[in-house]
Amino acid sequence: MTMSKIRGMHGFLASSIGVTCAAALALPLTPPAAAANLPATAAVLSARSPAVSTPAKATARPAATAEATGSTQSLLLVPLTQDRAGGLPPEQGLTRRDVRPFSLVGVVWDDPDVELHGQVQVRTREAGTGTWSGWQHLETHNSDHAADPDSAERTSGRVRGATAPLWVGGSDGVEVRVRADAEPRAVRVEETARGPRTATAAVPLPTGMRLELVDPGAPDDPPRAAPADAAGAPRADIPTAEPAQALAATDASAANTDLAPLGATEIPSLTRDETERQLFTPRTTELAEGQRVKPKIGPRPRIVTRRGWGANESLRERTFVYTKKVKAAFVHHTASGNGYRCAQAPSVIRGIYRYHVLSMGWRDIGYNFLVDKCGNIYEGRAGGAAKPVMGAHTLGFNTNSMGIAVLGSFGTKKPSAAAVKALARLTAWKLGLYGANPRGKTYLKSGGGNLYPKGKKVRLNVISGHRDGFSTACPGYRLYRKLGTTRSTAARYQGR
Repeated sequence: MTMSKIRGMHGFLASSIGVTCAAALALPLTPPAAAANLPATAAVLSARSPAVSTPAKATARPAATAEATGSTQSLLLVPLTQDRAGGLPPEQGLTRRDVRPFSLVGVVWDDPDVELHGQVQVRTREAGTGTWSGWQHLETHNSDHAADPDSAERTSGRVRGATAPLWVGGSDGVEVRVRADAEPRAVRVEETARGPRTATAAVPLPTGMRLELVDPGAPDDPPRAAPADAAGAPRADIPTAEPAQALAATDASAANTDLAPLGATEIPSLTRDETERQLFTPRTTELAEGQRVKPKIGPRPRIVTRRGWGANESLRERTFVYTKKVKAAFVHHTASGNGYRCAQAPSVIRGIYRYHVLSMGWRDIGYNFLVDKCGNIYEGRAGGAAKPVMGAHTLGFNTNSMGIAVLGSFGTKKPSAAAVKALARLTAWKLGLYGANPRGKTYLKSGGGNLYPKGKKVRLNVISGHRDGFSTACPGYRLYRKLGTTRSTAARYQGR
């Protein structure tokens, strides 16, 4: 590590203390595909994507390899044939059909700036048993989990509007219906000498709506061919990946070598004394002046690395993007449902990763960390668990912050005590690296959003909920209520 990097990180990323990692985390595999025919509208996407620069040409991989590498089936929604008499609102969807196995589902559309005002419901058929679920709702207001408006990630031309993804487990059948709100809204119909004339009308559904069915695949997938459309041609709207040797230069594992050996499946936990000794190792000769005093930092928690949860690194853009520091942590929920087992959490994260990158068009998974119901902590966006990696989690406030998402939906469901404790442990450590007090306040400059205009300096809790920076229900009422406990516990871990 160069001295310039050490200065840039305020002197806290010292060399590894030589702690070896535990054995590789056992990850569940997705069930093998059943012999089901794809609808004509389905586009089976491979696990291959991004360099941020000009996409390279590549051929589509054979569909037979989809189960091993993961896949995304993209099905264009069509108008449903119900009687429209009586002024019923617009409705699109798909009738029941057989599809290739998948475990996570969402709906995307063309314009990320268009909101879906309505309901999205899906029902799925469990693979193996043939049992159909009841109708389940997808969270439609998901645009607030995003890169800042003027960032390169947001203006790439690849980003789409989307619902939150829903984890449904191994399934091989699906039905979906999307209905616009019945309540009419004022819309501009023409310009007159006295100004615009408006009328009330039902808000139309977004254009280009597609159902995305994600098979998270097995962990540690090798790079394959490019995503393809239904005709087998590479999809122009999703960039292809760099060659494997080029990806090695920006290996996600290499970004954590100050914390764990190269290729480790986890970053081991440390006691508070060990954490402080690593931070102030004698081998680091040039520390920022402000870090020469004993820090207020919590013990480092165990963190499952991207390799540990099985990230296919060929999906993401190959470079890392950093902010200057981490002044605040925003807590989220994934709104993906609570029907997963902890052993399935790596698969859930791989599914969200594919959905964020291939379906929504982001450069990588949006969150910096994820936490499951058993309190396991997972590294999210690549670039180094201890470093100030720029995420895409809180529209308008991604600079100088980090985003932590708890797997699940917590509007009415209480988060587990283990998950709340993990939030406290993670924030005590990561915020402590940057001298932040979990019980304190800080100022962040808005990048633009629906609560604060661009450029406004906003005073926020160092540990905030997503709804503090954007008008949203996230992280859910029941999880938001736990943030006071998270702040006090994290401060205690720091010795405050």
